[in-house]
Amino acid sequence: MTKHPMSEFLDLTGKNVLITGSTSGIGQGIAAGLAHAGCNVMINGFGNPQEIEVFRSNLENQTERKVIYSDADLTSVASIEGMFTQFKEEFGDIHGVVNNAGIQHVAPIEEFPIEKWDQIISLNLSSSFHTTRLAFAEMKKRKWGRIINIASAHGLTASPFKSAYVTAKHGIMGLTKTTALEGAEFGIRVNAICPGYVKTPLVENQIHDTAKARNMSVDDVISKVMLDRQPTKEFTTTEEIVRMTCFLMSDATNSITGADIKMEGGWTAL
Repeated sequence: MTKHPMSEFLDLTGKNVLITGSTSGIGQGIAAGLAHAGCNVMINGFGNPQEIEVFRSNLENQTERKVIYSDADLTSVASIEGMFTQFKEEFGDIHGVVNNAGIQHVAPIEEFPIEKWDQIISLNLSSSFHTTRLAFAEMKKRKWGRIINIASAHGLTASPFKSAYVTAKHGIMGLTKTTALEGAEFGIRVNAICPGYVKTPLVENQIHDTAKARNMSVDDVISKVMLDRQPTKEFTTTEEIVRMTCFLMSDATNSITGADIKMEGGWTAL
């Protein structure tokens, strides 16, 4: 059977990719999607060690790709550097990084805990700087690389009571654009995916935190706070983000860099 030319561009076989925050939610879906597309993947995150190992081993068996795990603390520079050492020992070259790790806290600015601010900025923003800087030199030398930052509609607009998260995601957009310019002549493509609300454990917790902060019911938070700003009135799905990530990891997107890929149901078009 004759292969369609497009199949060459979307073939990710043999690419070695790190996905942060990939033991649950969106990141776990991305790890599975990339492995099924042919990538060897390093997953990273926290959670029940036995459940993580079941996911890792099942994914490796299903895809026949190499899947490894790092428990690196992304708020620690030394831990991130250790994760890259492990990656190099296990895989050799690094072709792609998906910066997905993130946490959320909802509170009025005057009540926002200082330790939560520091933790969110460190995990949601600074860790992406460190993973990018550690991958960049090798990608420049090879003249090929993909860095995909899972940002948010909150990287493009703001909501009350989310000062740290909105600040971090706006920072991710600046990091994306700057590194896209620095990598442009070296075959490195850096893009940000900006989802709206996705029904993950993070958002489930956020629903309850927002209900408390605004003195609203859970149903009202979903309909009047979250989906009210998404004209489609639908949550973005993990599957949609997985497909977009696989696309951006491919050669089909050679002219796409420094972009904010909006997947927020028209939220920022308002």
